Amino acid sequence: MQEEDDDGGYTVSTFRTDLNRGSATCGALVALASLLVLPTAAVARGHHHKPPKPPASQAGKFDYYVLSLSWSPEHCAEKPGGPDDSQCGVGRHYAFVVHGLWPQYENGGYPETCSTTDRLPDDIVEKTLDIMPSGDLIRHEWQKHGTCSGLPADEYFEHARQAFQRVTIPDQYKGPGTAFHVTATMVRDEFRAANASLPADGIFVLCNGHFLAELRICVSKDALAARACGRKVGDKCNGEVTVRPLR
Repeated sequence: MQEEDDDGGYTVSTFRTDLNRGSATCGALVALASLLVLPTAAVARGHHHKPPKPPASQAGKFDYYVLSLSWSPEHCAEKPGGPDDSQCGVGRHYAFVVHGLWPQYENGGYPETCSTTDRLPDDIVEKTLDIMPSGDLIRHEWQKHGTCSGLPADEYFEHARQAFQRVTIPDQYKGPGTAFHVTATMVRDEFRAANASLPADGIFVLCNGHFLAELRICVSKDALAARACGRKVGDKCNGEVTVRPLR
């Protein structure tokens, strides 16, 4: 038996049926709206977390240089080459040599492979072999780093030479006949004692496992004066390591 409501037109049963229909319709509309909104929100969230693109490399647009000095005996122990190899062949007795002079950004990172019309003449390669004893390395360093210096090739490699010549190498690293042991702190202290203007955060030590491999010294863009390094330049050397003797 159905009951009549106060308006006389709807029973309780009829009202409930219509209410259920209305609720179902409303639920369907909410579900449809959710389908339309969710992808947009997902795209928005994805866009929010997408890392910004690094600035395009431009020649001359950087803050300072890292002078990278490679310990040649370690390089030659890993990649000895043949008897006529320009760095590791018979009669080649190099200690620290220039790996590169790298433009850097203050906040980390560096420009690379900048667009340039300057070419690297063969005579520049030949003139640079005494401090960077590998023609392939010289060409690589020019293409990746030198092109971003904003300098022509001859000036860039002259900058590398000047920066290297301003570093006083402590005596025990000039031509060791036997191996010896150091820590990164010892190397830094020895180089700072020999180079009064070198700040504690201006030189860092890199190792290849338990062997000394490289030094990185930060210098100013124009005067090539010793200075503190920017972000993301640091030691990569743990504990006591071995300094290989000259070959």
